[in-house]
Amino acid sequence: MAGAAAGFAGGLFGIGGGFVVVPALMFLLPVLGVTPEQTAHVAVGTSLASIIFTSIRSTSSHAKRGSVDFGLLKGWAIWVVLGTAMGTVFADWVSGANLAVIFGTGVLAFAVYFLMPERQGAPLFAGLPSGLPRAGIASALGAFSTVLGIGGGTLTTVTMTVCGTPIHRAIGTAAGMGAVIAIPATLGFVVIGLYQAGRGWGSLGFINLPTAAVLIATSVLFAPIGVAAAHTLSPAILRRVFGFYLTFIGVLMIAKF
Repeated sequence: MAGAAAGFAGGLFGIGGGFVVVPALMFLLPVLGVTPEQTAHVAVGTSLASIIFTSIRSTSSHAKRGSVDFGLLKGWAIWVVLGTAMGTVFADWVSGANLAVIFGTGVLAFAVYFLMPERQGAPLFAGLPSGLPRAGIASALGAFSTVLGIGGGTLTTVTMTVCGTPIHRAIGTAAGMGAVIAIPATLGFVVIGLYQAGRGWGSLGFINLPTAAVLIATSVLFAPIGVAAAHTLSPAILRRVFGFYLTFIGVLMIAKF
């Protein structure tokens, strides 16, 4: 069920589905023998592994509708990977609780932006920055997303939309960002978890392979359905739906910690 929900949400909002998958895994992984000390790390690592396939499936479906900016993804890739490496190191010794609260607060602020009808879709900035500021944004996206076990789609969609990118194109491009972040992050979680105890049955590093397989199998089936749903909505309605999604996620992240 978590995989199906993640796949649909991934297609609809361009996200990797980590917000759906990680909480579910926190409850389920102890059944496979994962100790309380390692549950969060295995949940995040397994979520990232499943995001690779959800992201690729969603991006493929969005690309058929011409709503993916592959040039932006290529330009951001190296900086996102650098940020992902930093996030993997931080995830090995830093608790994500405070980061989650900060993230949730920021998401709620942007939810207000997307839900304010008087703005009528007006962007906050004329366009995405270039040069060093753009590299900094891309690196921050990679680091932040890795620590939280998400694909970065939410942050990417918000960043692109407030800088004037049409909502459908922002969501399609954000879907591709998931794979850019999740591939190196997954490898990192394999490495840092190889010699850790308490990872449970079927784990490679901090990736629980049986759980990841189930998540992937269901998410790739439902991702195209989410994409189709997104493209049936007008930009104004889709922005409003995304605003309600941000509100839910912001409250969930703050309440959880």
